[in-house]
Amino acid sequence: MFLGRVVGQVWATKKAADLEGKRLLVIAPLDDRDAPRASKVTPVVAADPLGANVGEHVIVAFGKAARVACGGDGDFAFEAAIVGIVDDFDVPDAPRSWRLDGDRSAGGPR
Repeated sequence: MFLGRVVGQVWATKKAADLEGKRLLVIAPLDDRDAPRASKVTPVVAADPLGANVGEHVIVAFGKAARVACGGDGDFAFEAAIVGIVDDFDVPDAPRSWRLDGDRSAGGPR
């Protein structure tokens, strides 16, 4: 799993049957922009069973956990899904860019 921010939405008229009726969002992982990126694909397209909005922080799961979160037994044609919409987080050394509002501190309640 990872913590990310919803940065956009994807529309596809032709897609696998498993994706019919699924909302697909583009998620940018929260990371320190000055640090080298981990070897992963970013941003991530994730199924959204919860109704997240652009700009919100979310928790994204991968693999079977993601597919089960979308109401199945784990046999869907996608790899990532939003499993939580974050109200707040406390990461004392987090970069300011992690916050939705740049005027707030990087850690502690909003």
